[in-house]
Amino acid sequence: QVQLVESGGGLVQAGGSLRLSCAASGRTSTNDSMGWFRQGPGKESEFVASINASGQKTYYAASAKGRFTISRDNAKKTMYLQMNSLRPEDTAVYYCAAGNSGRLPTLYPYWGQGTQVTVSS
Repeated sequence: QVQLVESGGGLVQAGGSLRLSCAASGRTSTNDSMGWFRQGPGKESEFVASINASGQKTYYAASAKGRFTISRDNAKKTMYLQMNSLRPEDTAVYYCAAGNSGRLPTLYPYWGQGTQVTVSS
């Protein structure tokens, strides 16, 4: 079993920045791809970004490209999402996921509990 714990969410003004972290524990593998998803109020889960096991390949949703940066530190078993130029429409609960790759949330077997990001206008 793999446990994922997100942190770093909060309230920020539009244009501000936040860095989310996802710490993995349990039967983790540095061979696993990981990803970030989000779910806004009244919306379905949405792919944000993913990263391969080595950290050398990253993928972004169009809404995140150019503003968000995904990275990972395998020695620390932690994945990050640096979010800059935040917009009110980025308001959502952000979840990290592990165990597969791709843009569909159903592909990932392991999920964190989520961290709230609220961007005020």
